[in-house]
Amino acid sequence: MRPELDRAQARPSTTRRPLAYRVLPVVVFAAGASSLAIEICATRLLAPYFGNSTVVWANVIGLILVYLSVGYWLGGRLADRHPTPRVLGAVLVAAALCTAALPFIAHPFLDLALRGFAAVSVGEVVGSFFSTLLLFSVPVSLLGMASPFALRLSITAVERAGRTSGRLSSLTTVGAIVGTFGSALLLIPAIGTQRTMLVAALATALVSMPLLLRTAGVTVLAIVALLALPPAAVKPEAGTIAERETAYQFVQVVRDADGKIVMRTDEGVADQSVYRPTTALTGGEWDMPLVVPPLMGTRLRHVLVIGNAGGTTARALAAEYPGVTVDGVELDPVVTELGRQYLGMAQIPNLHVITSDGRAYLATTSEHYDLIVVDAYRQTYIPFYLVTREFFALVRAHLAAGGAAALNVERVPGDDRLVRAVSGTLATVFPQTWVWPALRFNDLVVGLDRPIVPSALPPRMASLPAAVRPLVTLVTGAMHLVAASTEPMTDDHAPVEWLTDRAVLAYIAAGGRLDERLLPTAP
Repeated sequence: MRPELDRAQARPSTTRRPLAYRVLPVVVFAAGASSLAIEICATRLLAPYFGNSTVVWANVIGLILVYLSVGYWLGGRLADRHPTPRVLGAVLVAAALCTAALPFIAHPFLDLALRGFAAVSVGEVVGSFFSTLLLFSVPVSLLGMASPFALRLSITAVERAGRTSGRLSSLTTVGAIVGTFGSALLLIPAIGTQRTMLVAALATALVSMPLLLRTAGVTVLAIVALLALPPAAVKPEAGTIAERETAYQFVQVVRDADGKIVMRTDEGVADQSVYRPTTALTGGEWDMPLVVPPLMGTRLRHVLVIGNAGGTTARALAAEYPGVTVDGVELDPVVTELGRQYLGMAQIPNLHVITSDGRAYLATTSEHYDLIVVDAYRQTYIPFYLVTREFFALVRAHLAAGGAAALNVERVPGDDRLVRAVSGTLATVFPQTWVWPALRFNDLVVGLDRPIVPSALPPRMASLPAAVRPLVTLVTGAMHLVAASTEPMTDDHAPVEWLTDRAVLAYIAAGGRLDERLLPTAP
């Protein structure tokens, strides 16, 4: 289209406006949808490397808002200088191309992040994290330019400016809503993050066609070609058996060099489940709850595991306490599916898997249990509502008389503030609370419905199953009582991420490495 024609189109007219102007409402809708789809996808791209914590979400949301603000400002200035559909079309084409490139060019930065985690180098981790986020600045800022630009082109009379502005702002917001729910609930679970971003890019390119036909058409064809490519591995790693992007997280199943199969989620710093066909014991944190039944005032018959994952803890309990019935609560059905397919979960006797959030399940069930194991805490993401006084009161209300609660709490070596906060809160609800610092990165916190005298600990531990008896010395030598906290964590205030972040950063700065010490039950 010639410049003189563009100027003619920019002047108010009482005749029917050209197509380039009539599609402006669709343009702002698509720009709003694409920008929020990118925001959702940004968290999904980062999750396998940096996790999915509130801190990550805050960084993504905050920076996306910064980029949109920059886009609004630049878009308004550019629209005043060059108020033509062709210029807006060029902005949208550039946004589409940058969005389509994002899932491909982000990988070098994320690989650097992975090496940084492996070396525990805080400089590389932080640098690559913000470098990756910086990648989103260009496409999101360009998409932000669409709204003020479209408003400038749409206003033909000052007396209608308010109505026009309100209509376009409303459409932008509706587009953002569609982009949020459409990507999170439909596209990502169905086609994955890479293709969701390509769909967002394609939508942007399609609405730019009436504005800049030839260039936009070529862009559309290029994005369609990228959509036809099979998606690459989300997080390439030697020994990978399966990986899935679920509605909740990134899940990866890997065969380690020693032959065991492990399940990892999101950043994968710690294994969520471990499987060896020849033994139910792992030598890791999944064995820790096995020491709890001798402390209880009742026989172990019915157990609840909150955070069942691939069934490692349930498998150990079923093997060492034959006849026990285990209810395993797992929020993510894909994790359960992978556990049954690759981690032998289908062969665990008397295991019943419940797809639900652990707290929601307790709030709605009438079941009572002899032992409730909470294994839903992770170093970089601890659901705060599972460490509060209100939650622990719910746990105790579902214990049989004489029962116990066992919590696997991860910690940073040399920093037990998180463990003290969790155990001190538990002690405000249970008559007696014990802590066993079993592993370098894991403590077992136990709440007893019926307290025992400390001198009873050694004889009770002597009744452990034979395979677990090597733990007796460790337990009796290190397990200790804790007092109730004067400032327990509550649903209103539970700063678990603040405690964790401080501990992790201090540990990394001191040159710590992610080593693990195994229990004597290691096969």
